[in-house]
Amino acid sequence: MGTTKSFQLGKYDFLPEELSSFVIRALKQDAESYLGQPINEAVISVPAYFNDAQRKATKRAGEFAGLKVERLINEPTAAASAYGLHQQRSETKFLIFDLGGGTFDVSIVELFENVMEVKAVAGDNFLGGEDFTELLISMFMDHHHIKKNSLDQKGYAVLRKQAEICKRVLSQSSVGNMVCNLNGIELKWGIDLQVFSLASKVLLEKLRKPVERALRDAGMNTDELDAVILVGGATRMPLVHTLVSKLFGRFPVCSLNPDEVVGIGAGIQAGMKERNAMLKETVLTDVCPYSLGIEVVVRNDSGGYDQGYYSPIIERNTTIPVSRVEQFCTVNDNQKNIMIEIFQGESRLTKNNIKLGQVQVNIPPAPAGEQKVNVRFTYDINGILEVEARVVETGIQKRVVIEESPGTLSKEEIEKRLALLADIKIHPRDKQENKLLVAKGERLYEEILGSVRMEVAVALQKFESAMNRQNEREIKKAAEIFKAKLDEIEKMQGY
Repeated sequence: MGTTKSFQLGKYDFLPEELSSFVIRALKQDAESYLGQPINEAVISVPAYFNDAQRKATKRAGEFAGLKVERLINEPTAAASAYGLHQQRSETKFLIFDLGGGTFDVSIVELFENVMEVKAVAGDNFLGGEDFTELLISMFMDHHHIKKNSLDQKGYAVLRKQAEICKRVLSQSSVGNMVCNLNGIELKWGIDLQVFSLASKVLLEKLRKPVERALRDAGMNTDELDAVILVGGATRMPLVHTLVSKLFGRFPVCSLNPDEVVGIGAGIQAGMKERNAMLKETVLTDVCPYSLGIEVVVRNDSGGYDQGYYSPIIERNTTIPVSRVEQFCTVNDNQKNIMIEIFQGESRLTKNNIKLGQVQVNIPPAPAGEQKVNVRFTYDINGILEVEARVVETGIQKRVVIEESPGTLSKEEIEKRLALLADIKIHPRDKQENKLLVAKGERLYEEILGSVRMEVAVALQKFESAMNRQNEREIKKAAEIFKAKLDEIEKMQGY
């Protein structure tokens, strides 16, 4: 998905989204037959690590099938909805381990009093159950000294089918067998679960890394999780159960059919959208699966500048909606404009990331470093990214709006949604409650002396540092600590 690669079926060539639309159309027809009424809208789930191009292709697939795609939802988020709404406790933290046929996604979720917050996502877009099938094919061919290019398409299809059957047998039994008739010769091969587990060591290690990254991004330890939930048909493999059990020191939860969990969650999201009176409303917060930023230059050892470096403004796994602002300056004397190129990705070099768009602002000529531009990124749950560039000296501002799924919302709807985010576009240090707290700290610093005065200075510096990082959750916690400290000092001083 999201590429121009085409697939030939008979005399016709199809893009991935066109093939996907055939599946969606068949599902649409089945649902219409069952419900006895036409279906025109859909909520479609996608792997959390789908980039912008892949998400747009998915939306097009739904449109080709005759549906208005109301929302794209991350698969781990859908799974979290399915399990979260069945939890009896009001507060819980869990990890979604989603291993499908071709993708692997990890999502850490916190549920608290009907607020479901996705804390972190990670994964691998090129790792899934198919890789374990390919491993069995490779082992079979090695055993019989068969080269892949010696097989025609039909022979390889037969071999692949047997490998898939063997993989499923190994999920139920300790021994699996493959029997294939290739080029008129019947070939047999058997493998036990222990050998298969050892051969899968590299793949299992690939599963481990995204889990560890998600935990780091969420700032959690494994013992803080209340449950680990398995999603996706490939999680039926015993070696996956064993890996998860060793990683977390507990057995995973898999009470729902792993093939149906995401579908159930997507249905819940559709119900929430329709405000179904029979469904208890749950507020869902999501996160950015990728970092969003701009291209910058860095000074080299020769005193010049190297281009093509990435400066993230909204980092991955930031809770959305979110708004962040960073300040940048000119690097050349008498520079007349600044071109701000917008990227998505994690590499420190922009050439390895995905360019989303650009915006240019004109600036008054001045010595290098004197002209400054504030660049603000605002991102909402519908995949709308607004980039604003404002020249500090002149106040001139340019903006560009990048949609994750163009055409889903009208220009009027986009502007209305962005207007609702006006409050989060205020820098934390400019918010009234924070200004009052800083003013209180400054007053105490001026009124008292000695070591207590230094305590106030340190507390002020910590609170201001938290505000500069523009993380609302961190700021809220820092404000509580700062206020408690000031109240304690006031009480000591007899105020």
